[in-house]
Amino acid sequence: MTERTTPGTTPPTRDKGFDLAALLAERGGERYELHTAYLNHQLPRMLRTIGFDKVYERAEGAYFWDAEGNDYLDMLAGFGVMGLGRHHPVVRKALHDVLDASLADLTRFDCQPLPGLLAEKLLTHSPHLDRVFFGNSGTEAVETALKFARYATGKPRILYCSHAFHGLTTGSLSVNGEDGFRDGFAPLLPDTAIEMGDLDALERELRRGDVAGFVVEPIQGKGVYATPPGFLRAAQELLRRHKALLIVDEVQTGLGRTGDFYAYQHEEGVEPDLVCVAKALSGGYVPVGATLGKDWIFKKVYSSMDRVLVHSASFGSNAQAMAAGLAVLSVIEDEQIVANARATGDLLRSRLAALVDRYELLSEVRGRGLMIGIEFGRPTSIGLRSRWAMLQKARKGLFAQMVVVPLLQRHRILTQVSGDHLEVIKLIPPLTIGEREVDRFVTAFTAVMDDAHGGGGLMWDFGRTLVKQAITNR
Repeated sequence: MTERTTPGTTPPTRDKGFDLAALLAERGGERYELHTAYLNHQLPRMLRTIGFDKVYERAEGAYFWDAEGNDYLDMLAGFGVMGLGRHHPVVRKALHDVLDASLADLTRFDCQPLPGLLAEKLLTHSPHLDRVFFGNSGTEAVETALKFARYATGKPRILYCSHAFHGLTTGSLSVNGEDGFRDGFAPLLPDTAIEMGDLDALERELRRGDVAGFVVEPIQGKGVYATPPGFLRAAQELLRRHKALLIVDEVQTGLGRTGDFYAYQHEEGVEPDLVCVAKALSGGYVPVGATLGKDWIFKKVYSSMDRVLVHSASFGSNAQAMAAGLAVLSVIEDEQIVANARATGDLLRSRLAALVDRYELLSEVRGRGLMIGIEFGRPTSIGLRSRWAMLQKARKGLFAQMVVVPLLQRHRILTQVSGDHLEVIKLIPPLTIGEREVDRFVTAFTAVMDDAHGGGGLMWDFGRTLVKQAITNR
């Protein structure tokens, strides 16, 4: 049997035994080549195209550092996973402690204490919910909710919002509002999309009598669009009238992100039947997802001993994930993370909103807490209008990418475009940031906007590069 080797290298011979530090020291420099050869080969290609092919050596809190010791401000938080920043000491200690405890974990035929303790703690923040299922990710949490809703109601169809994102496994993909993710993966589950806020459309679909539930993000990750005031409460009333369930996806918005523990709590009187959480619950270490639900739903799914394993997950409720989750909830309470997200988010959003009248390319700043969308729009001056039109003709979303790139390359701030074909940047930084990080971001963003409105220079040169790349990829 021929031994496989990394392209262009021969794996070094090491003494018997596994040494992670030595392995990283010897092979860590091959990271982009390894991805190109063995993983998603388009990822390193994309990173090199936009100049994001950085080599980060370490991270702590809201910052990365490269080999030269330069710091980078993280305004992305691993798509929201790093709610407490990277390597929070309380979460680190909890994981060391649980490993040192040598627990008899995942026997499958006992009841360990940590899952029950984490479920109990989670439910204190949702007093109208009663039980929890632990899986391994946000998409699994959504899959669980879809299965439970269909079984509990005896109905097959799920409603969701246009432009929604609930995950990429087959069930959650069925309620994904973007064709780009769905194309080529049909057939999916029975589903119907409605426009966010359209109560008439919701009622029209419910009258057909086959709807198990309606899954909704209180603030959509794509574009950072919040549900209209009163929509969730009105939708809940319609669903109850038609014996269907309200499923709230808090995978990204939950655990303090929007300045409330859950984003749905911003609207008084909303009591979902099922709530999905993940991301920040992990502490950035151990994948975990949770589906919280009402007692009657769980008792209907697990209706007898014969059905005890009708829905389960091999790694669900593992001790490391449960310990991380308990530590995260402790930090959220002890360090007043929710209040900090609300106050710091208000500060950041207000300072950015004050720039809208100053820059004609800046259209709107929106969001809640530390989930903020910065939208760009068509300028009014002739010179900028022609450049904007060039970008839009090639591919919508290129201007937002033009902003993201200099934020990283010149100002060492990591951000993301909020979605494909959107002129929106989404800010979802660690919930632990404060005024110092707000100052740094606003100063950098202002400099990038000044450059963009100057009408020339490196930023628009890069724009032309993006246009050529977009045309080539057609």
